[in-house]
Amino acid sequence: MKKLLCTLLFISLCSGGLFATDHEEEYQFYGRHFIASYYDCDHAALTDLKQLEDAMNRAVAVCGAQNLKSSKYIFEPDALTMVILLSESHASIHTYPEKNACFVDLFTCGTNCSSEAFDKVLRDYLKPQKVSADLIERQ
Repeated sequence: MKKLLCTLLFISLCSGGLFATDHEEEYQFYGRHFIASYYDCDHAALTDLKQLEDAMNRAVAVCGAQNLKSSKYIFEPDALTMVILLSESHASIHTYPEKNACFVDLFTCGTNCSSEAFDKVLRDYLKPQKVSADLIERQ
């Protein structure tokens, strides 16, 4: 069910021609896909959904991306799936408070955004004790 809702959130963000641009020649067919799993996070930080949303928005801004639109779904009482549609692509977080863990994702086209800055903001806020992260270059 959570996977279906995540897919529907992404589709709803993409509707309305947000991917269309008159400036496609400005973009390279290249992207960076940062994926991370944060374990043993600060439980209060993980379940304060307003502060967590603020941290995601800060992470997007600090990494140099442009937030176009965001959508979220709260799984009661305190789990969150949030997708942020970026001019450069997307960022997402899926929390699992019962495990004190979450998955984060940042895909950006081109080379202008810093996944390191995105990761630092989220690590500083969530304070995970263990992190598994990877950066995939796509072309």
